[in-house]
Amino acid sequence: MNKLNKQDYQSLSDFRYRLRTFQRHSENICKAHGLTSLQYLLLLHLRGFPGREWATISELSEKLQAKHHGTVMLVDRCCDLGLVERRESITDKRCVEIHLLLRGEEIVDSIAWQHRPELELLEHEFSLVRPEKEF
Repeated sequence: MNKLNKQDYQSLSDFRYRLRTFQRHSENICKAHGLTSLQYLLLLHLRGFPGREWATISELSEKLQAKHHGTVMLVDRCCDLGLVERRESITDKRCVEIHLLLRGEEIVDSIAWQHRPELELLEHEFSLVRPEKEF
């Protein structure tokens, strides 16, 4: 087993601190828009899904690192809020696609824009960090 030195622990601690600071800042922005962080992440993953404008529950579960049933409940809440909708796939009737609605797009765009200053700070800080070794 490799041992970590004090600098390794300090680097991990600093990273987790910055990550938690970003998350807390994000939680506050989401709350101001009447959403939870998970609801925002669902919208963000839909908005940023590569190659198309929708995703399946399984794909969203993977992006959220959540269990399938938890993602179903999250999608249900976002449907109730008028942020997303389920649509039967045109090409595969067994597949249900989750799509952003206009209200969901507007909210995710606004929240994402408000994350820019903190994201730019993190990008700057992480670009200054050069790991001396791999863990």
